[in-house]
Amino acid sequence: MSAGFDRMPIRVRLAGVSAALTFVILCVFAGVIGSLTVHRIRQDFNREVNEKAERLPNELNIEVVFASNGEEHLVITPGLGYFTAPNEHAVIRVFGIDGSVLAGGESPEGSPWFGAPERSAQTLHNYRVLARTAPVRLDGVPRGHVFVQYAKSVDETEATVRRVELFLLLGVLGGTALALLAGLSIARRAMKPITELTSSAAEIARTRDPSREIAQPAAEDEVAKLARTLQGMLHELDEARGETEAALARQRQFVADASHELRTPLTSVLANLELLAETLDGDQGEAASSALRSSRRMRRLVADLLLLARNDAAKPTVREHCDLAQIVVEAAGELGALADGHEIVIDTSPAPVYGVRDELHRVGINLLENAIRYTPAGTEIRVSTATTQSEMVELVVEDDGPGVPPELAESLFERFVRGAGDRGGSFGLGLAIVQSIATSHGGTVTLEPPLQGTGARFVVRLPSSSDLDDDGQDHRPPLETLVN
Repeated sequence: MSAGFDRMPIRVRLAGVSAALTFVILCVFAGVIGSLTVHRIRQDFNREVNEKAERLPNELNIEVVFASNGEEHLVITPGLGYFTAPNEHAVIRVFGIDGSVLAGGESPEGSPWFGAPERSAQTLHNYRVLARTAPVRLDGVPRGHVFVQYAKSVDETEATVRRVELFLLLGVLGGTALALLAGLSIARRAMKPITELTSSAAEIARTRDPSREIAQPAAEDEVAKLARTLQGMLHELDEARGETEAALARQRQFVADASHELRTPLTSVLANLELLAETLDGDQGEAASSALRSSRRMRRLVADLLLLARNDAAKPTVREHCDLAQIVVEAAGELGALADGHEIVIDTSPAPVYGVRDELHRVGINLLENAIRYTPAGTEIRVSTATTQSEMVELVVEDDGPGVPPELAESLFERFVRGAGDRGGSFGLGLAIVQSIATSHGGTVTLEPPLQGTGARFVVRLPSSSDLDDDGQDHRPPLETLVN
């Protein structure tokens, strides 16, 4: 129950606690007031019955009268009906000393029998019953006494008690309901600043803009202190982000500059090593050839770093309308001599895109090199291009190799990540470059499950040139890079 209460919204909990406290207070109040009121109503009723029973013997004139035949008769004046109203539900009976009914035995219609008269008060058959003695006179001289039994129904009194209890119950429930509604209203108003803070935080999370201002509450309370603290935190985060972005920009610029500057001396080194490798023989020639191979790998690394740095910096590049299918065919032809026993099957259809031709060529080269490098000789590599119904161009490179290990799938597109089966001495930048180029062209690259059997299936999706505006830019919402 506590866990369920803790999961409720704060305003509901505040209103619920307020209503519960109000309910307890009203129950105590209603219990005390109800008890006193009911006791007072019953006490007044009993006192009224007692007073009426005490007055009756004095108000009744009971005389002994002799008939002509000498028999005695009691004459009661005024009549017993004089002392009871029609709606009073009261019964008066006169008993002799021997317990016989002298008067009133036939007057109450449907009245219950209360037995012999008793001086102590009793409640019988929902009637309050008392009996008192009354003198009997003969010619004005007391001759004896009789018992006058007075009974009055308690139904009206109990009905009044039930109405009081009902009113108190309705008061408790109504007061609790009003307290709940009032608590919800007050809690909603009290939580309004928190709601505004939440909305501001959600907007900042959506826009990822910590420079936005948070609305400051007018009251100087804990919420205002929280708002000022959050605003200060956002200010610090904004400054930290600015410093980080500046540092990253400097780093990207340094990598780009360094890569660019390294190209000239590397070209000179390669030319000299090529000359040495051709002119030298023996061990010296082998050393020159080895240095030449390393220099060429270094040149590829520098080119990769330069490309990544340029894409990271989002530097503008010259784009043109081109056919991705033709680019892929050219890439496959370039790698045909290096297929190392792999069979490359090409199935392409026109795939018009608007982009940098050299970079798209690099996408095809890297995906094919990746398939050749991580699959055994004799493996079939299938390459296809198509335009989907959603007006996206797809490039699919699929192989029948061992596939991508699950532990490597999540970091596959990160930089300098190399698989255990790398036989080509790669730098771990191939797939990172593919992702960078796809993203810069408004597309995605994903690793998807193979359609059949085992292997790896890479799918590059780029906007079709028919989806681009006149300025050649894709203005649709950016797509996220997914790894399945």
